[in-house]
Amino acid sequence: QVQLVESGGGLVQAGGSLRLSCAASGRTFSSYAMGWFRQAPGKEREFVAGISWSGNSTPYTDSVKGRFTISRDNAKNTVYLQMNSLKPEDAAVYYCAARSTVFRPSTDSSWYQYWGQGTQVTVSS
Repeated sequence: QVQLVESGGGLVQAGGSLRLSCAASGRTFSSYAMGWFRQAPGKEREFVAGISWSGNSTPYTDSVKGRFTISRDNAKNTVYLQMNSLKPEDAAVYYCAARSTVFRPSTDSSWYQYWGQGTQVTVSS
């Protein structure tokens, strides 16, 4: 069982930056693929970025490429999402997800085993 706790959300002006963190419990964090998803009001949850257990695979959705960076620190059991040049359309609740696997992270939310409670990101124009 893995518990995920997101933090770092908040209110930021368009063009600003935020760094989200997802802290995971458990001793086998390094064997988990991780993903960040987001859900805006009235919309479906969508994939934002993922990272494999090794960090070698880091897929992104097209709308955030070049602006967001996902990374992980296995010694700290934490995955990060650095978000730069934020836009109003990035506003959403951001969720961290995990799956125990050696394979690259999926963009499909149903593939993940564990989820955090979410952190709100608000971007003012």
